[in-house]
Amino acid sequence: MKGRKPSMENVVPMREEMPKPVPAPHDLMSDAAKEVWERLAPELVKFDRLKPHFEDIFAAYCESVADVIELSSNIALEGRTYSVQTRNGMQQKKTANWQARQDALGNMRQLGALFGMTPVDEARLSSGAQGDLFDDLLRQLRGGD
Repeated sequence: MKGRKPSMENVVPMREEMPKPVPAPHDLMSDAAKEVWERLAPELVKFDRLKPHFEDIFAAYCESVADVIELSSNIALEGRTYSVQTRNGMQQKKTANWQARQDALGNMRQLGALFGMTPVDEARLSSGAQGDLFDDLLRQLRGGD
């Protein structure tokens, strides 16, 4: 082909996608929850799920995760149950750590669903909006695909 040879002066190199800034954990969070934040927040930012108005609820999620980790450690050290003598004989009772962990797991599951923290919730969030009930039918009636 004829024409002037290209010069490297007018070539603009392609840039990689700029990473989005990851917000810092809140000051009032526990140290364990801050570690959870620092581990998970970059992934949520990458998927655009940690906007400024979601940070407080994500902080609550991080606290729940930190509680589950701490309580699981306590249960590993102290056990799930203890024995108590009753009028009906010896009975096994669940420890307070076990019940607190159950509560923290419930909070973690409930709050985690909002951010797509399980495969099912992630698929639900990535599929987009629910759509209109009659959208497909109306499109067919109008002669569209």
